[in-house]
Amino acid sequence: MADRVLIYGVTGSGKTTLAQQVAERTGLPFHGVDDLTWEPGWIGVPPAEQRRRIATICAGERWILDSGYSRWIDLVLARTDLIVALDYPRWRSLVRLLRRTLARAISQRPVCNGNTETFRQMLSPDSILVWHFRSFARKRARMRAWAADPQGPAVIRLRSPAATRSWLASLQSTGTGSPSADRASI
Repeated sequence: MADRVLIYGVTGSGKTTLAQQVAERTGLPFHGVDDLTWEPGWIGVPPAEQRRRIATICAGERWILDSGYSRWIDLVLARTDLIVALDYPRWRSLVRLLRRTLARAISQRPVCNGNTETFRQMLSPDSILVWHFRSFARKRARMRAWAADPQGPAVIRLRSPAATRSWLASLQSTGTGSPSADRASI
């Protein structure tokens, strides 16, 4: 398994869940990006502090991150060995996001640094649901560009939850999870 892994995908694709599962199977230290970029009360960490936090993590020899925000993705890509891209159809990630957001708003289960999701947030102009629509095409294009770039890190592009489960199972059964080529699309 690569030592520095970025799990990337559109909003609602399951990046955090997959990153946690990969960390459990490989022993890579997991760093949840939402915990690094949001303070209690949904107060955004200033961009310079975000870059500092991410640079500190990326300077390490072993890590896994569950996202890459454009304001500091350059720091991550400069050190990433492997990108696992969750390139699911919009309907799949949107259904997951709706289900997850509703469940969190009902349960009030903390998601990062004690923050909780609310119905008011869900219906606001800056809601995570709106963000899904604003960012989907850009994130999908970014994943596909990375997969096509022979100069960049290796990319495993997973196009369905079944493919993701299969890849994850390969980590458990072999302990490697390494693709047979530098670029893989499943």
